[in-house]
Amino acid sequence: MDDIAAELAMSKKTLYAHFRSKSELVQAVVADKRRSIEADLKQISSESSSDFPSAIGQFLAKMQRHLEEIHPPFMRDIQREAPEIFELVEVYRRDLIHRYLSDILAQGRRAGIIRKDIPIRLIIEIWLGVVEAVINPSKLTELGLTPKDGFSAVISVMLEGLLTAEGRSKP
Repeated sequence: MDDIAAELAMSKKTLYAHFRSKSELVQAVVADKRRSIEADLKQISSESSSDFPSAIGQFLAKMQRHLEEIHPPFMRDIQREAPEIFELVEVYRRDLIHRYLSDILAQGRRAGIIRKDIPIRLIIEIWLGVVEAVINPSKLTELGLTPKDGFSAVISVMLEGLLTAEGRSKP
């Protein structure tokens, strides 16, 4: 709390007037980040209702931008010191991916770009499994990756496996 108060140029007393504990402060940060991500994803959803390449491109760009803001030491600390908050982050991530990526993949399927022989729910679960296995503090550290780089690699592998021949030929 000393470091946070110093960075915000306020006293710890002022900080504790708004947040009773470190945990409450971290929960507020996580909630704010979720609102920001969700606002971006809602915007993509409303603007790209029938353009799969644009929608998936925007989705991936927004997720990478948000991941750039999350530093591995922060996530390691949360996982170690506040596992209940880390679990909440994992639940948020699953929820957002289910809600928004499902719609985007359905657009791609309607456009003939995403394979029809694999159920979208299964694609999402596979994607989530890979993201959860790779985009976590210990695995990123082990692989020497930033969250953004790990996410980019997962996306690259996942999309090339999902695209039809026609989808792979589109820019």
